[in-house]
Amino acid sequence: MLGPVLGLVLLTGALATGCGESGPQSGAASTRAASGTPSATPPEDLCARIVAHWSREVLDSDTYGDYQSMGLSNGQYEILMEVVDAARAERKRSGERAARNLIDRGARERCTERYRDGNPTGGPWS
Repeated sequence: MLGPVLGLVLLTGALATGCGESGPQSGAASTRAASGTPSATPPEDLCARIVAHWSREVLDSDTYGDYQSMGLSNGQYEILMEVVDAARAERKRSGERAARNLIDRGARERCTERYRDGNPTGGPWS
């Protein structure tokens, strides 16, 4: 029962935030706009965070799981598999801490490369 109620609350909140005055901005919104602070997370940062998170989760398991249930695109999932394979080898050589550091670096590097020219163009699954 909580699921439909939560969904309705989130939908109502999303709709309500889109219904503001179209005149000059005031308060915090104008401060953000004036400071030039972006309001959205860049795709390479989001990719690096989610790939690193799931790479840590997958590091100790025998399987990679389903990329859709992880909220990854096919391309992000490929990055995850590369990062986890490298982290497993690093863990054997240098230990757990080195493997986790490699996950952070590897996810950042590969996601930055993937999004260097903007979003991939192969559709939402790429």
